[in-house]
Amino acid sequence: MKLVIVESPKKCDTIGRYLGQDYKVMASQGHVRDLSTRGKGGLGIDVNDNFKPDFEINPDRSRIIHELEANARRADEVILATDPDREGEAISWHLAQILGLDVATTKRLQFHEITRPAILEALKNPGTIDMKLVESQETRRMCDRIIGFKLSSLLKNRMGSKSAGRVQSATLKMIVENDKEIAEFVPEEYWTIEVTIKDGNRKLKLALDRVDGKQVTIVNENHADALLSRLQGKLHLVDLSSSVKSIPSRLPLTTSTMQQEAYQRYHFSTHKTQSIAQRLYEGMDINGEHVGLITYIRTDSTRLSPDFYQKHAKPYILETYGPQYLGFVKEGKKIVNAQDAHEAIRPTGTHRTPDLVAKFVGADEAKLYRLIYERALASCMSDKKEEVTTAVFEANGLTFKVVGSRTLFLGHEILSKDPDKEVLKELPPLTKGADYPIVDTHKEQKFTKAPARYTEAKIVKLMEEEGIGRPSTYASTIQTLQKRGYISSKGGVVTPTESGIRTIQVLDKYFPKIVSAKYTAEMETKLDEIEEGKLDRLTAMNEFYGPFIEHFEKVSKKMYKDPDEPTGRFCPVCGAPLLNKRGRYGTFVACGNYPKCSYIEKKEPAPVEKVGRPCPVCGKDLIKRKDKKGRPFIACIGFPTCTYVESISKRTQPEEDTGNLRICPSCGKGHLKLKHGKKVDFYGCTNFPKCRYVEWISEKGKKKDEK
Repeated sequence: MKLVIVESPKKCDTIGRYLGQDYKVMASQGHVRDLSTRGKGGLGIDVNDNFKPDFEINPDRSRIIHELEANARRADEVILATDPDREGEAISWHLAQILGLDVATTKRLQFHEITRPAILEALKNPGTIDMKLVESQETRRMCDRIIGFKLSSLLKNRMGSKSAGRVQSATLKMIVENDKEIAEFVPEEYWTIEVTIKDGNRKLKLALDRVDGKQVTIVNENHADALLSRLQGKLHLVDLSSSVKSIPSRLPLTTSTMQQEAYQRYHFSTHKTQSIAQRLYEGMDINGEHVGLITYIRTDSTRLSPDFYQKHAKPYILETYGPQYLGFVKEGKKIVNAQDAHEAIRPTGTHRTPDLVAKFVGADEAKLYRLIYERALASCMSDKKEEVTTAVFEANGLTFKVVGSRTLFLGHEILSKDPDKEVLKELPPLTKGADYPIVDTHKEQKFTKAPARYTEAKIVKLMEEEGIGRPSTYASTIQTLQKRGYISSKGGVVTPTESGIRTIQVLDKYFPKIVSAKYTAEMETKLDEIEEGKLDRLTAMNEFYGPFIEHFEKVSKKMYKDPDEPTGRFCPVCGAPLLNKRGRYGTFVACGNYPKCSYIEKKEPAPVEKVGRPCPVCGKDLIKRKDKKGRPFIACIGFPTCTYVESISKRTQPEEDTGNLRICPSCGKGHLKLKHGKKVDFYGCTNFPKCRYVEWISEKGKKKDEK
């Protein structure tokens, strides 16, 4: 028996079926070891012994390790098949150390899709553990441990912040700066002008393009009126030109663009997108076959393998659409710090169409698979052709322009219409040199808008552009910031919290390099150089640790807690000033003479808002209250003795004075009040639910018994 170790348990069944009964497939379930918290500063690193790491088995992996060791002893051979990236290579190395495997000879399988051909090909051509990749990952982990532990402990002691980190803090700074831009934005007024011309029964709207040959900003209404006064009732068509435009398909998806597109189309969070993609990659049951549907999902490359084009895309396009729709594999521009280690995210086979897959998977999986499938296939197809027509009109120095288009050839868009793309309209037949009467003019006041708040998709895009983090860390970084309480994300729109803003203010003041995107990107470059063999781990650690720890020790001596803000009032116990303090659960007012005086001011309860009616159950006042989610409702002031409540949303009519209402003929205690049912109105007793007496009302407003 041969033992194959992968990362995810979900891969075990799929790969096991492909390899047969001679193989047993088990999962490490991610990282099995990490830096300990022993040694100086709890770093798990001996900085005086060439940064020697001290690793320990993760407590929640002890049972898994025991099972792996038992099976490894019985196996004829152990084969490592963790994910094909830095983290996966490090996991394989840690497994080799724990299981006593020879790093130089132990087989290391790498595959970028979980399909039978890919697994069997990897088995035929195994490699060994790449120690350069391992050293790169190890360097990243130690740098992040040093920065995280040192800064987090300092921030927690001095200002109560939960944590800081190389990637998360640089990302948080971008979010905070966006929030600052929005807060400081001052809107500026401008106006737009449109005119409508007529040609027979047809009408066409035109936008003002230039004034006396120059682009201008219409600053106020007087300016707009002055320009409109120059119109003489007609426009002259001075230019009418057409050209054919080729629109190429977009490149196949990377981790970043997949997360962005999934948010734009389906409002999936980055975490949700990655979770769905992981399921598609690991394999699902399709038409009786358990197979991986897409290639490896952590990539910054837009290239496609030649095999995919020749064996999958090209035959499918020729057979389904014809030779005129066949294009070529496109190459994109290299992104900052892109590793380009894996090809783009694509389907493992074009024969598993989105419509077929949708029959066997959930709605969200079907949506994301369609997005990946169509982007990859479209990138191998021919350009769309459009005829673009531009019409330019003039009158007394004012130039108006309108652009229209018509499709000549769909090309790659035959796969699907892009819902985010603007729909262009074809212009009606126009005659160059002709005059067209103006039938309507329209001026509109507008104001410049503040920058939009960042969405999770926008943050991922910026992280990629700035070289912050790696595809595997985009979603987890955003999730970490949310868990720390530094940002909130509602509907994918991200806002920094007060804690997040204060944390960045302090870090930017004392550790500006750490929150700098440039510093983080430079460190990623060094990690790449270690991976490529251009830089050794010890040199990289010395270059990082010396300057960092020197600056840290200087800052530690001069960085103090933010002073508590005086309230202007004094402690009723000892007379010392009362201060606004920040605690784990928010701000509070306490004595400045602590710990000698432990007085804390109790928050006054919010004033009670009476409804003006008695409780129909006990007769006490009814008041307005709010539930845990902030929704208002009406309840008895006698709670918890009296638990009467009613919905405030149902009371659309002003409350009536009970003195003008009839006494209930059934109970004699309540009054008959007009109420609104789902279909008809009726008079009901205010002593409900104790009294359920009602008098029904017809559509004309009369009681039924009066008809």
